[in-house]
Amino acid sequence: MSYNNNYTKEDILRIAKEENVRFIRLQFTDLLGSIKNVEIPFSQLEKALDNKMMFDGSSIEGYVRIEESDMYLYPDLDTWVIFPWVTESKVARLICDIYMPDGTPFPGDPRGILKQALKQAEEMGYTAMNVGPEPEFFLFKTDDKGNPTTELNDQGGYFDLAPMDLGENCRRDIVLTLEEMGFEIEASHHEVAPGQHEIDFKYADAIKAADQIQTFKLVVKTVARQHGLHASFMPKPLFGMNGSGMHCHQSLFKGEVNAFYDESDKLGLSAVARQYMAGVLRHARSFAAITNPTVNSYKRLVPGYEAPCYVAWSASNRSPMIRIPASRGLSTRVEVRNPDPAANPYLALAVMLAAGLDGIKNKMQLPPPTDRNIYVMSEEERESEGIPSLPLNLKQALNELIRDDVICDALGEHALAHFYELKEIEYDMYRTQVHQWERDQYLIL
Repeated sequence: MSYNNNYTKEDILRIAKEENVRFIRLQFTDLLGSIKNVEIPFSQLEKALDNKMMFDGSSIEGYVRIEESDMYLYPDLDTWVIFPWVTESKVARLICDIYMPDGTPFPGDPRGILKQALKQAEEMGYTAMNVGPEPEFFLFKTDDKGNPTTELNDQGGYFDLAPMDLGENCRRDIVLTLEEMGFEIEASHHEVAPGQHEIDFKYADAIKAADQIQTFKLVVKTVARQHGLHASFMPKPLFGMNGSGMHCHQSLFKGEVNAFYDESDKLGLSAVARQYMAGVLRHARSFAAITNPTVNSYKRLVPGYEAPCYVAWSASNRSPMIRIPASRGLSTRVEVRNPDPAANPYLALAVMLAAGLDGIKNKMQLPPPTDRNIYVMSEEERESEGIPSLPLNLKQALNELIRDDVICDALGEHALAHFYELKEIEYDMYRTQVHQWERDQYLIL
């Protein structure tokens, strides 16, 4: 389950020398999904490629205590890429796995957690989980000091072109930069809300897809800054407008065969696909804390803005959480629509995969599809059709998470404990804060 570059240590040293790369960023992701890196000069590259580069894990969110802080960075050679936006003193990056001093994988490394979930899939006979992510983002203007404002850079709508879509040049530069870095871009367009954009890239195996999401965010923010704009992946930055999602198209493969496709089924879905979906629906309320990890995430998951807040599926309706896109054959896939771009992509894919595999293992029965608009159904109608809602807030989501053994096991004890603690603090800070809305409503009392 790797990239297709197949770089060797010698290849990287040669390319770095030929291209005059002066600095290398050894990149990894913390529990909350933030990209971290240790930057080294070219002179240290060989040491890094021999997995001998250490860093202090105690300074990284959700990693380890002071007394067990030494960690090793093991670069994934196939993630080598030179940043095209740095022309003087070229900079390259390698994405790393985190290892303990005794040579074992660090249990709190999100990339390692996804690898563990994929290992389970492999043990069940699946050679790959393919993922096509669709991260959305907003472009905002910046002030004189370069700080982000909430002023949108355009008034465009879905698929609009310039002059309505003033983000077009920025978006085009993002696409060109991504392509220079090896992305295969499938589509790039303005989204529903003013200032909102989506760039879709070709599906890849789960590790590469998660790596690409992190790289994508870095590129989008960097190029936006060059255009004097701020790119935000906040799930719901503006009241009264659509939020930003990160729909994840998923399928399991056995070699060259898509395990989700069955031409004899009227929807073209195999028993495996149906069981996988049943598992995702069964655990959806529990993994929401991972796929929708911020207080703000739950402001997006409300009726009326095309965001899926109900746990249901359909092949012909965009209001449920799972949609089956029309393509069949090798392209048969399940689109899980509730994740948002604030999620740590490694953890999000790990918990969705764990949920789906649990459905397959236990041959779970998929409930009937919901082919009518759930947003117009009353609470009674939803209850009678067995359609639960996703959690209403982060606190509810954390309560659901901690009660689900399948999702807890997928995260592992270390990551679960640290993630839960960090998110409890976040929710408590939000709960005890007095917000402007409250002053607007109640100051006159």
